[in-house]
Amino acid sequence: MDLKERFVSTCSLFTSDLKLIDNLWIELDKKYTEKGRHYHNFEHLEHMFSELDNIKDTVENYTAISFSVFYHDVIYNATSKSNEEKSAELAIKCLHKVGADLNFTEKVSEQIMATKLHQQSDDNDINYLLDADLLILGSEPGKYLDYTQKIRKEYSIYPDLLYKPGRRKAQLHFLEAEDIFKTDYFKQKYETQARNNMLSEIEYLT
Repeated sequence: MDLKERFVSTCSLFTSDLKLIDNLWIELDKKYTEKGRHYHNFEHLEHMFSELDNIKDTVENYTAISFSVFYHDVIYNATSKSNEEKSAELAIKCLHKVGADLNFTEKVSEQIMATKLHQQSDDNDINYLLDADLLILGSEPGKYLDYTQKIRKEYSIYPDLLYKPGRRKAQLHFLEAEDIFKTDYFKQKYETQARNNMLSEIEYLT
């Protein structure tokens, strides 16, 4: 199932208005294909879904997580510190239009906001979302290198003098935690490789 089919299928759980769903998809597509999105694009969402689909039966509310994946990076500006807030706001508007109830909307909003700080949650669905968001960290070295190059392009407005220390600080933040990944599933599959990848990147940045 491609992303559009998945989006239509998910929205159809709430509304039969296909024109509305199509308009919401057009808005989503426009955002994720903006110039300058080298990593935070549809490929990132596809990568997240490819792993989350494997644990679908373990997730409490897969419909909510699906909406959160679609909207967690819908607003993305490398110079902004409010991407998550704005993304959550757009998700709320979308869910209101399709007729989702308040509890569901709040759940999606909470999940999207959790991607701002990536902290362990008592809600395991949030932990699954956060781990899927960081999935690229545990990829094989060549793919990880490609990821770091794409991130650098997204932050091209900043010179190396500013970018490298900031990136190094961000990576150390994750490495200094007891675990990068929060769920057993992701830890077992990706923790060791993620640490190796990030240590190699820090060595380069230093």
